[in-house]
Amino acid sequence: MIMRDASMLDGGLSIKALESILSEHAQRVIALNGLRAYYDGKHAILQRKKTDGTSNNKIVVNHAMYIVDLASAYLIGSPVGYSVNEEQEKALSALADAYKRCNIDSVDAELAKRAGIYGLGVELLYMSMEPSPRPRTAAIDPQHAFVVYDDTVAHEPLLGVHLVQKVNADGMHGDLWVSVYTATSKYSYVRRGTGATPELVGEEPHYFGGVPIVEYWNNEDERGDFVTVTTLIDAYNLLMSDRINDKEQLVDALLMISGVTLGDTDDEFNRAVRRLRDQRILEMPAVGAAAAYLTKQLNETEMQVLADALVRDIHKVAMVPALTDDNFANNASGVAMRYKLLGLEQLTKTKERWFREGLRSRMRLFANVLAVKGHPLLDTETVTMTFSRGLPVNGLEQAQMVSMLQGIVPDEILLKQLPFVEDESSAIEALKEQKIAAVKESARKHGLTPYPDANIQGGGEVEADA
Repeated sequence: MIMRDASMLDGGLSIKALESILSEHAQRVIALNGLRAYYDGKHAILQRKKTDGTSNNKIVVNHAMYIVDLASAYLIGSPVGYSVNEEQEKALSALADAYKRCNIDSVDAELAKRAGIYGLGVELLYMSMEPSPRPRTAAIDPQHAFVVYDDTVAHEPLLGVHLVQKVNADGMHGDLWVSVYTATSKYSYVRRGTGATPELVGEEPHYFGGVPIVEYWNNEDERGDFVTVTTLIDAYNLLMSDRINDKEQLVDALLMISGVTLGDTDDEFNRAVRRLRDQRILEMPAVGAAAAYLTKQLNETEMQVLADALVRDIHKVAMVPALTDDNFANNASGVAMRYKLLGLEQLTKTKERWFREGLRSRMRLFANVLAVKGHPLLDTETVTMTFSRGLPVNGLEQAQMVSMLQGIVPDEILLKQLPFVEDESSAIEALKEQKIAAVKESARKHGLTPYPDANIQGGGEVEADA
């Protein structure tokens, strides 16, 4: 977290203060670059060198990518749900429409993944002018965008910074453009060359009612998902690489011959070696001669035990289970599955709390600009956000539970337990219409006339309007 005293903005942001902020961020970028490289599979084993000419395989088993992708998918694999009370429905409808135009589910997924890699994800809110002015959002790599907070215990955002390195037509880096966002305005700076002083080249207002750059922290320490297991991953890569090296060296083992020579001259020796290599036959005296390969004894059992121990520790410390483990799906009941996912669930609850804070900040900014456009102002503190876990579903268990709770729990709550029901209210209305149609069809078959204004209640009774 980059922090400054709020007085820094008194009288406007000075060039000296901006350069100080950019310098501090540049130091963070070094660590962020390393995290991204590790996620991409550029692990320490790739830098290993050997000068003795022996085998030097460099095997990368990318547990880092597996951990991040699985943890982020478990958090946000299903779109976040939003609900409000009846008075706020129109305001929420406007927000939902704006989110849909932004393809917000994809943005959320990218933010969650980057939070897992870097420890935080960053998004930039902006106004799109085509076909008409409307708010939009984009996930930005944390290497190119960040927020500066005040130094109070509340850590309120002071300003956001977005960096764009221009690339010339010949592929060379050009000027660095720096966009600084405060709660009311956007200031554009340009740095013409490395080490040059940024120049203010533009200023314009925005209407988000706050700093339109939002950070989504992975946890309170801004720590990525695989940081605590990098040494274990490196050890596993080293073990796997050396196992392959040992196999290659076993194939290239030295042949020891005793009690016989392959030739008295160099030419005779070379011919004998070529014949041995091509024909795989060695003629030797019957007595007093022997031939054997010099090999190192490989204990595959011990190596596999070590490999399994490293894998277990990687998943245990990262709290992300190995779903391909043969023992994982032995018991697929709901309770057993949740027990096996307990560590991941606890990890995800922490991620969810911090992700929720970012979502609420985004909601606040969207609500402000939508209100400026004439929509009802949404009270974001009343919005309930629902995260759905990407768990395997036992359809039979869920159906039995819903059936057993009918008449005890409201239908709308029961329908929320069924993953294939997206809109509970519409499903309830469709069910009522289906019951009405069934009653009318039954009456027609028996030659009866149902009440013309018959209504079907939730329990299936027929009620006539007086």
